[in-house]
Amino acid sequence: MATCDVCGKDENMPYNCRHCGGTYCADHRLPENHDCSGLQNWNDPSGVFDSGFDESVNGGTSTSKSASSRVLDALPIDTGPGGPLAYFRGNMTYTFLALMWLTFLAQIVVGAVSGVLNYPGLVRDLFVLTPQHPEYVWTWVTSVFAHGGILHIVFNSIVIFFFGPLVERYVGSRKFAALFIVSGALAGLSQVAIQIYQGPVIPGFGGVLGASGAALAIMGVLTVLNPKLTVYLYMIFPVPIWVLTAGTAVISIFFIGTGGGGDIAHAAHLVGLLVGLAYGEYVKRTKTVRTSGQFRLGGGGPGGPGGPGGPGGRRRF
Repeated sequence: MATCDVCGKDENMPYNCRHCGGTYCADHRLPENHDCSGLQNWNDPSGVFDSGFDESVNGGTSTSKSASSRVLDALPIDTGPGGPLAYFRGNMTYTFLALMWLTFLAQIVVGAVSGVLNYPGLVRDLFVLTPQHPEYVWTWVTSVFAHGGILHIVFNSIVIFFFGPLVERYVGSRKFAALFIVSGALAGLSQVAIQIYQGPVIPGFGGVLGASGAALAIMGVLTVLNPKLTVYLYMIFPVPIWVLTAGTAVISIFFIGTGGGGDIAHAAHLVGLLVGLAYGEYVKRTKTVRTSGQFRLGGGGPGGPGGPGGPGGRRRF
């Protein structure tokens, strides 16, 4: 559920404006009804403003489609209004969550197939960013969506589910998608770089997977844009989000400095958080952002610390 930026009405199916990035109810969905900043830059000789909201109805002719809408248009399934995937249109947060769980299922299937093919390293080669093969560029992305166990993906999903829609509303779906992928990839690459630097790299060991780098980047953006936002740590303790962010940073720095932390990729956590803080500061300086202290989130802290690593000494982040 989200809140309309104009009237404050709670909306189960909010509209995200492709031009200003705001979230609105049905009454304020049109740009002219919420004083959209895009109206100031629109030069339409016929006097008609294309809001970009209903591209799925008019055949997808709008040039302002979100990244998730373009992805869904390519699927051989009805993704228009009333279709089974309509809820994912213009909603990158839930699209990424779906991709995470689909990737997790793919890991299970590939693991079973690898046994039949007598290729025990197939899952690792496809889904884990490793110090042995950082040139496997597909793992820069697949490792962000892959996870080392059910608790690992559940923890990350909780954080992204609660925090993701807020950041996506602030920055827009396209920029949110870029933030998620770039921060996740940079977090994984930084952890692998440290493993290579520490050397020697033992075949079959090391590597990272998980979306915690992206989840912490999301949390970093929120910390800059709305530092007083109240979250419930472990679903019980209400704290401002800046306290949660500061605590995460201190823990990560401590374990990086001491070389501890087991199989948790603390360097990846810290890099993801720093990317989010930097991007949040950029958004704050370049865009007027409407924030509210009324949101009360039930997310349980930073995503995916998730316990010991999986087989082969890979680290979860």
